[in-house]
Amino acid sequence: MGILEGKNILVAGVTLDTSIGFHTARIAQLEGANVIVSNFGRAMSLTRRVIRKLDPEPVLLEVDVTNQDHLAGLEAALREHVDHLDGVVHAIAFANPETALGGGFLTTPWPDVSTALQVSAYSLSSLTMACKPLFAETASVVGFDFDATVAWPVYDWMGVAKAALESTSRYLARYLGPEGVRVNLVSAGPLDTLAKKAIPGSDQFNGLWAERAPLGWDAKDITPAAKAAVALLSDWFPKTTGEMIHVDGGMQKMGA
Repeated sequence: MGILEGKNILVAGVTLDTSIGFHTARIAQLEGANVIVSNFGRAMSLTRRVIRKLDPEPVLLEVDVTNQDHLAGLEAALREHVDHLDGVVHAIAFANPETALGGGFLTTPWPDVSTALQVSAYSLSSLTMACKPLFAETASVVGFDFDATVAWPVYDWMGVAKAALESTSRYLARYLGPEGVRVNLVSAGPLDTLAKKAIPGSDQFNGLWAERAPLGWDAKDITPAAKAAVALLSDWFPKTTGEMIHVDGGMQKMGA
């Protein structure tokens, strides 16, 4: 019996089989979960193809976290397939690579900053609240982070958005904890996902981690980060909330 046996989990943000969301869904299924996935727009066609690799093939819902109609209709859409939710995985982030990433921090226009903050940070709250009516007596919300306690080269406004994500998770933990909802983040090292490849100059992170992570780091191996998310979704962390769990080979704890 797996650690998610009988649990209903929504994984928001599954695009390719190199995405953190995909591997979280895969491992959650292996651990017994009934998984529903979401994406939106043109990416839906990619998601439909990739989830055929999962067994059983999960239900796919269209959820654009910037679309209030999608969020308002999410409860009803989910109730067509499950009577409750035990967990939500937030694997969603976006910033315009041409203006908000790659070294252009000082000249990024507000509309692009606003989009990065809404999609990458505020959506943790808006998605959670859209799902909240379906939460069981206890529930777990897990998001994915790239530690924003420092300023990284080329990460720019996504770094600011991740800092906002970290703060958002703590406030959600504060306000939803009394209702049995845990909210935590997994801070992974650099992974060769579609999102990372869109960041100009992001390959320099791989060399940094290879040099400094005491446990070593393979940017193509997404399983460790996904396993951490699945563990947080399970009942094995019943009193952990507002935390940021590092899955980065130990690099964040090493000095220069």
